Amino acid sequence: MSAIAIKSGANTRPAKRRKPFPWVPVALCTIAFLYLALFLFIPLATVFVEAFKKGAGFYFNAITEADTLSAIRLTLIAAAISVPLNLIFGVAAAWAIAKFDFHGKSLLITLIDLPFSVSPVISGLIYVLVFGLQGWLGPWLAEHDIKIIFAVPGIVLATIFVTFPFVARELIPLMQAQGRDEEEAAAVLGASGWQTLWYVTLPNVKWGLLYGVILCNARAMGEFGAVSVVSGHVRGLTNTLPLHVEILYNEYAFAAAFATASLLAGLAVVTLIVKAIIEHRFLKESQ
Repeated sequence: MSAIAIKSGANTRPAKRRKPFPWVPVALCTIAFLYLALFLFIPLATVFVEAFKKGAGFYFNAITEADTLSAIRLTLIAAAISVPLNLIFGVAAAWAIAKFDFHGKSLLITLIDLPFSVSPVISGLIYVLVFGLQGWLGPWLAEHDIKIIFAVPGIVLATIFVTFPFVARELIPLMQAQGRDEEEAAAVLGASGWQTLWYVTLPNVKWGLLYGVILCNARAMGEFGAVSVVSGHVRGLTNTLPLHVEILYNEYAFAAAFATASLLAGLAVVTLIVKAIIEHRFLKESQ
């Protein structure tokens, strides 16, 4: 055998796989857990510790106080109106973008992403400039005794604006990945558009839809910036839970502020748990 052949054969030997350093996964996991503990677990635990610092009796009195109940009621009203509307918009927008080709699709996607790039405070200010007393429609609204800014309609509008991308943004990539084959097959078999949507499209995206609704609801109930601008901070009337927490904290009622904040923290924990369950079910069905 020639020297060239021997050399060639030596070069074709499989290279030895280098074993990763055993300390690398341990170090990465340690850094991740320390990061989560510092920025998530410790602050979250602090909220509940401070909330119950003066005892369970004070805690329940704080969360059942009249202004707190009014803030809870207004928060639920804003979420109950904005989430279903964003659900309808999100399904319609995602279906149109993922299943059809039309002029202006890129513009529609850009508009859906707009609340992600605009500060919530700016979005609230926009509504004030349009519907406020000195705004474009303010004099006409005042003449007809219609209140939008510093009232419930303004809070709902601001909440809708900051939350409407969540459902659409969860469904668009999912629908695009699934393609159009099943919808086209349903159309060939004589299914109407509503039948195709109800029996073909929605069952395929049910977990993504639930995931988007949960995120939308969590953001709606926890929104501060946009709602703060349009609410007027009328205690007992136009304060949502985040605004009520701010007022209590500014009044040095720290225990009551943390007690009220624990409701939002509890909502965040429940949201994470439901989110994890939905992701597990989705991965299980996709296998």
